[in-house]
Amino acid sequence: MAGMRKQPQRTCVGCGECKEKRELIRIVRTPEGVFTVDFTGKANGRGAYLCRNGGCLEAAMKNHGLERSFHQAISPEDMEKLRKELEAG
Repeated sequence: MAGMRKQPQRTCVGCGECKEKRELIRIVRTPEGVFTVDFTGKANGRGAYLCRNGGCLEAAMKNHGLERSFHQAISPEDMEKLRKELEAG
């Protein structure tokens, strides 16, 4: 049992499923207020997590999960930018 570390758990804001942090993608709002996809999981700023499938981004948009996590509205332009970043990554 030595060397086995407990992995941090995070909840997807789209489907609400709790998974290990490394299985999810982090969406971050930087201190400057810019929304971006953080594939490293280490970017500075407030984060929210999504499953790697595209359906969870759509669910998070529909149920306002990202907006609740960041405590602010997210413009349609920012949502489209996030969608493109997720598709590219």
